[in-house]
Order: sequence, then structure tokens, then C-alpha cells
Amino acid sequence: MRYKVSFSRFAFILGALLIPVIGFAYDPDTINDKATDSALKSESSVSAQEGEHSGFDPGHMIMEHVADAHDWHIAGHLHIPLPVIVKTDKGFDFFSSSHFTNHETHAAQTYTTDNYTYKIVEGKIVVWNDVMQKEDETATATIIDFSITKNVASMFIVALALCFVFISIAKTYQRKPGSAPRGMQSFFEPIIMFVRDDLAKPSIGPKFEKFMPYLLTAFFFIWFSNMLGLIPVIPGGANLTGSISVAAVLATLTFIITTINGNGHYWRHIFAMPGVPPWVLIILTPIEILGVFLRPFVLMIRLFANITAGHIIALAFFGLIFIFSGNGENTGAGLGVGVASWLFTTFMFFLELLVAFIQAYVFTLLSAIYIGSAVEEHHHDHDHAEDFDGKPNVQHAH
Repeated sequence: MRYKVSFSRFAFILGALLIPVIGFAYDPDTINDKATDSALKSESSVSAQEGEHSGFDPGHMIMEHVADAHDWHIAGHLHIPLPVIVKTDKGFDFFSSSHFTNHETHAAQTYTTDNYTYKIVEGKIVVWNDVMQKEDETATATIIDFSITKNVASMFIVALALCFVFISIAKTYQRKPGSAPRGMQSFFEPIIMFVRDDLAKPSIGPKFEKFMPYLLTAFFFIWFSNMLGLIPVIPGGANLTGSISVAAVLATLTFIITTINGNGHYWRHIFAMPGVPPWVLIILTPIEILGVFLRPFVLMIRLFANITAGHIIALAFFGLIFIFSGNGENTGAGLGVGVASWLFTTFMFFLELLVAFIQAYVFTLLSAIYIGSAVEEHHHDHDHAEDFDGKPNVQHAH
């Protein structure tokens, strides 16, 4: 038994150390695609730019991992294609993203349908002019991309995971009411109580129950998405909450809920704060109105920047291995820097586990505070206020 426990601990530690390296592994397709693009140029241009295009590009590697994609990278040249759905002025086009890759040379290529010829340029599907060998910007402006990208697929996976977890927990409560929580229920119940008792109640007040469904959904959606993004293999690896569009939608939902539920007391403080001289309102009211729109903007940037920054920092240090090794020309320097980069990447991986929870907590807390300020009832300050000399302002009953 002792040997089994020791082996389990060893396997856990080894896996924890290897996961960050696998998760931030570099895809050699980027170098091959660049070599293919360079081959299409003249020989003189290739020779003049050989050092620039044949080497390792850390910026391209980082952006490739952080940005969205139309396929799911597994390892090397192995990718899982995703559905491409494009609405054009001539109708819809449905096809697989695998058509954008030559399966023999693994080079990028165009794909022609009955409507247009398409190509992926910098992660975006555009209409391609084969004759001019450039993007048809006029036709590209007419298409709408409804494709199931990696982030969209990850969003569906997170939604399914949330439905599975909480429907299972709800059925357990219905089947065994009043019984002690067990299994998955015992893990999630303290977190749900934490969101209710430490976030919603203190921030919103007596009306907190009305907003609990949204706050719980936002908290667990962000947390699940962050944790799933740390898994190096499918269904993980997507930078979902690090996408500015996803963060913007979450922040917009908070803004809509806050705006719709704002009472008269809230809007009076926005447009004409009581007790403030009229000449001060000329300055204060625009600031308050600006603050209404700055709140969701802060929510969006905070979530987007913190999640993306962790990935970029870890990938940057991991890229130092290729930079110092000179693409294999200086193996000793690459190995020396590799040890430090590997340790730092492992540290960043465990730090991201903490950040995944913290960002879900911060977003939910700020959302609860914003909602609470909108639904807060007006308190008659003269009933319990103090005079400017610090003495209680007692109201005598008659």
C-alpha cells in the first residue's frame, strides 16, 4: 500500500510538471506556413529575408495560442476541423475548416464553393481573388461569419458542463431533501453558499434572491471557462474568457441587468444628486453618466486582460528556449534557459489555477455591487444622521 501511495504521488507531481509544458507547446505549423509563403516570393526576396522568415517568431507563436481559431490543434500537424458557416449575399456556405489545409504539404490553401473562394488570413475568413492573389475586400464586407470556432465550441462545452453539474445537483436535492450533501453536491454546495452569503447578500441586500441565478451563472461560467483553458488537450486549451468579445458580452449583461432594475433613487443620484448645488451638477452629472458606462468597460478589461496576460507571460518565457537555442544551433543555451523556463511555466500554471477562481470572484463581486447600487432603497438620513458637530440629530415625537 505504501508503494502505491508513493507512486500515485509521484505520478501526480510528474503530471503537474508536464502539463504546463504540453499546454504551451509550440506548433511547428507556423514555421512551415511561413516557409510556404516565402517560397511563393521571388528567389531574391527569399534570400534577402531568409533570417526573418525561416526562424522562430515568438510573437506569432503567442498570438496563435491566445487568439481564436477555426480548428482545434492537438499536436504537430494534427488538428480537429470545425464547421465553417458563412452567410453571403448569394446564400449560405457550409463546409469544414479542413478544406483550408493541404493534407499532403500541410500548407494553407483556398477553398472554392458555388458562391465564393475563401481563405483564412490572420485567423479571419475572407473572400479570395485567385486571379489577383489578394483579398476581395468588397466581397468580404458582404459576408457574415457564423462559424463554430474554437472559442464557440469551448463555450458550448462549458454550457453543457454547467447544465450537467447543476441539473445533477438539483435532482439530488429533490430526491433526498434535507440529507447531508455527498459527492459532487458536497463540493459545489459550499461554493454556491459562498456566492450567496459573501457576495450577493452583502452587496445587494434583501432583494438578492432575484439576481442569484445570474450571479451564479456568471461565476461558474467564468470559473469553468478559465479552468478548461488550462487543460492542454481538447476539450481544453481555448482562451475563452481571454477573448475580448466574450468578456464584453458578460459585462454587457451586467450593464443591462443594472440598468433595467435601477430604481428612481439610483437614477436621481446619476442625473441630479440630492444636496448638491446646481452649479456643481454641471460638472458632477456628466461624470456620473460616464461612470454608468465605465463600469461594464472596467469589468470587460479586467477579465480580458488578467486572463490573457497569464497566458502571454508563460508563453513568452517558454519562447525563450527557442530564441536562445537559435533554432537548434546553440543547444547548450537552449537547455540552460529551458530549465528556468520550464520551472517558471510550471509556476505560472499553478498561479493560473488561483487566478481562474479570483477572476470569477472579482467579476461576480463587482456585478453584485453594481446591481446593489441600482436596487438600493432610499434611506432617510435625517432619522439617524448627525449634525456637523458630531452630535446626534434626534427627532422628537409629538
